[in-house]
Amino acid sequence: MTDIDYRDAKPADAARLAELARRSFTETFGHLYRPEDLAAFLAGHNPEQWREELADPAFAVRIAQASGEAVGYAKLGPPSLPFEPRGPSIELRQFYVLAPWQGAGLARELMAWVILEARARGAEDLYLSVFVDNHRARRFYARYGFEYVGDYDFMVGNHADVDHVMRLFLRDAHVG
Repeated sequence: MTDIDYRDAKPADAARLAELARRSFTETFGHLYRPEDLAAFLAGHNPEQWREELADPAFAVRIAQASGEAVGYAKLGPPSLPFEPRGPSIELRQFYVLAPWQGAGLARELMAWVILEARARGAEDLYLSVFVDNHRARRFYARYGFEYVGDYDFMVGNHADVDHVMRLFLRDAHVG
């Protein structure tokens, strides 16, 4: 298998990340939604939005590349989920690996970066949301010690999915 390179994303990566975000979400969940709901959701993954976030020091994005092609990424940002943080917190906003690369160790490498970066930013808790029927992702997060906090409606266009909000106490988190 091709070697994977990991690096911090920069504003110049906005178009590449917008395309990767649209592709990975559609690949994973696209079959669940009416075309108009999916299109409305994907419209938010545009280069301009990505460029703003990549230029904002409150966000951090790690990109995984194989032979120059973006194949996975993780994005940290300020808490936005409907929960009351119990202290300094950060949110794992997005975490995707394209299907052909799943099982190749990318998720493990990206999660190690997520935990270390969250700690470096002074967070004590790391939050995320995961679709209740995404059993593979839920098992992955549970292996790192993420615990269920509550439910939240994740909107894809006009369609509401139930997501689980999960929290990881970073002091107890293992990195690999």
